[in-house]
Amino acid sequence: MSTEVPRQYKPNLVLVNRRKAAGWESRKRAARELHRLGLQHGIRETPTVEAIEKAMYRHETGRVAVTDAIYRQLYCLAYDAKPHDLFGELTSGTEERPHFSVRSHKFVPAFVGAEGAALIQDSAGCVPAEDQWSTCHSAPVEHPEGECTLYVWPCGVVVFHLVETMQLSTIASLAFWRKVSYGDNIKWAADYLAHFVPGVDETALYVFGAHWLTEPAWPAELVEPALRIMATPSVLLHRDRPMDDEHLAHAELIEQSLLSEAYDHGGIESFGVRGISSGYASWSGVVYHPIAADRSLTESELVACELAVQSMWAFTDAITRQIEQGSDPDVLPEHGWRYLRGVRSRLTTSRPRETGQHQSMRRAILRTSDLMPALEQAIETLHDTDRG
Repeated sequence: MSTEVPRQYKPNLVLVNRRKAAGWESRKRAARELHRLGLQHGIRETPTVEAIEKAMYRHETGRVAVTDAIYRQLYCLAYDAKPHDLFGELTSGTEERPHFSVRSHKFVPAFVGAEGAALIQDSAGCVPAEDQWSTCHSAPVEHPEGECTLYVWPCGVVVFHLVETMQLSTIASLAFWRKVSYGDNIKWAADYLAHFVPGVDETALYVFGAHWLTEPAWPAELVEPALRIMATPSVLLHRDRPMDDEHLAHAELIEQSLLSEAYDHGGIESFGVRGISSGYASWSGVVYHPIAADRSLTESELVACELAVQSMWAFTDAITRQIEQGSDPDVLPEHGWRYLRGVRSRLTTSRPRETGQHQSMRRAILRTSDLMPALEQAIETLHDTDRG
């Protein structure tokens, strides 16, 4: 008796659902429509209806990937979609895929005011934080999902820094985890702060993610596009779709397509050095992969940069919100325009012993964070209102 385990196929639910959404319950009906579209658009060598029906069965059940150019074109025409929305090279299961190892650094900033910051700093037992770009205090805090450190700035900003180590088989899985966990992280931070400072505006809280890739899972030629996708993981997701298996299957298809197309776009800035490291920054996130660990940036350097940027992002955002509500910003004189002028200098001016890699990282993260326009406006407003 044969003990061979039958191969498990992963259906292409995207194609199945697109077909049904078009009102074609049977593959035979859909095959007739694809055949008609092929003739209508003058596609040479359009397959017969019977051939299309058989191919659709194999594509939809996941027995083969859609690699034939004619079928890719027919599906795109029939479902009014782009290739990366429909196609990807599926494996038979995550257990067969290589996994990549990554440390996720999440930064959750909040503005609590100078008095609130002082109260939290004392209550949490914070001590002066070392190797930071501006004076702040820190303390470890318990978090159910990873190692968490609370940083407090006297100007009224706190930042939770949460570190989680993961092994994943697809960037789509990372994008899903990120989407779901960010909401939980914001709720946790708001609940923590509510014990010390009442009335914290949860809508003003956000999470910024940086990923330190320790072990890639892709061939050498795909590592760079994989990192660029990791820097902008939301490109794999649809905003209005539920976070379910069908959505994940779709995201995995898009991931494979973008990898094959060497994904890139103008909102991503590189700060890697060939042969030493790969690094990318975007509005959505930062990713870094040290190739030569003894010559690349250190994890603490990346963290310190993000703590400096995200803390000032939260501070200037609080000032902007007050301005837009028609009020003069309520900040202490010692944290007024002169304080922010000093912050701007620290963020933008190179240090005498700063390496070229560090300089490149700082500039890429600053540019993609869009912090500088808000910082300039805050300095101008606080100067006009004689703060600092």
